[in-house]
Amino acid sequence: MSASSSRLRVAIIGTGMIAELHRRGAVLAGAELVGVLGSSPQRSREFAEQWNVAAFDDLAALLDSGVDVVHIATPNATHAPYAHAVIAAGRHVICEKPLGMDVDEAEALDAAAGSAGVVATVPFVYRFHPIVREIKARRESGELGSLLLLHGCYLQDWMLAPAVSGWRVDPEQGGVSRAFADIGSHWCDLAEFVSGERFTELTAQTHIAYPERPLVGGESFTAASDVTGEMVSVSTEDSAVVLLRTANGVLATCTVSQVAAGRKNRLWLELDGSGGSAVFDQENPESAWIGGDADSRVVVRSPAVGAAEQRRLSKLPAGHGQGYSYCFEAFVADTYAAIAGEDPDGLPRFADGVRAARFVDAVLRSAASRAWEPIG
Repeated sequence: MSASSSRLRVAIIGTGMIAELHRRGAVLAGAELVGVLGSSPQRSREFAEQWNVAAFDDLAALLDSGVDVVHIATPNATHAPYAHAVIAAGRHVICEKPLGMDVDEAEALDAAAGSAGVVATVPFVYRFHPIVREIKARRESGELGSLLLLHGCYLQDWMLAPAVSGWRVDPEQGGVSRAFADIGSHWCDLAEFVSGERFTELTAQTHIAYPERPLVGGESFTAASDVTGEMVSVSTEDSAVVLLRTANGVLATCTVSQVAAGRKNRLWLELDGSGGSAVFDQENPESAWIGGDADSRVVVRSPAVGAAEQRRLSKLPAGHGQGYSYCFEAFVADTYAAIAGEDPDGLPRFADGVRAARFVDAVLRSAASRAWEPIG
């Protein structure tokens, strides 16, 4: 039975940009969006009117509504409390990363979801680019040979202006890591997913661009305005450089920055093997570069050719660009399919959220010790 035919009842906690992607994904997957819980009753009512759904005054009211699935898209510090309550009520859950503010909180949530028998997933949605699945299938077929090196970056510039601030800069709300936890964790998840390698240790260094930012600053991912007023110390990193090693001895490098001018969302991953190389560039997701010692070529996304998972996730004809929102929609649809009893390939679950927390912990330990640290 498909998720759409089961007509799941869904509620969303959160009203920001990511919450809108959750809403769209739920609706397009055929769910009934029952209501929304915002940061205040006024916020709940505002978005309930926009989305034409009910406004919940609190979490208890949301859980009493009889929903099947709850999407959590709120500031980081609230993820664990909300998710524990949702799981305790026996509801399925999609929770934005990080699952918790540290490894222990993430592990506790994964254990709780397992004990409750609910489907619990994390939006590592870059796995759902069709070209990602194409590269993964080619690696699995042996086309790339033995992997020799993994490398790449995740670069953004939304924190470049000194006036930009917000809850993500506050370690009490956003966590003790910012750039790496926010985007570096995506790169590590994607690298392991595509390569089939498992990182075991790393050494890292981090950097803070500005020692102070405004207590209240320009909004995330928007043009920052000049902001005056109280300044607060910044303790979370803007950039990180990480060298990793896999269980098979393969080295990898990753550069992460939220202050790289002109880079809006450059997630780049390259796999270099004895038989060839492959590149995924998230800002140009319609094709993969396949490198060879004699010649190289470009493989274009298409629902008509290529690996089965690439074709499944290709919703438009070749040449008609698919982007990030399609990935998010596919992730939500596959989560609902798992709730219906299916086993979608590559669905990121809470265990993957725990893995991300361990990466963050290892990066911060290494930045402090200036040594190789186990990932766990």
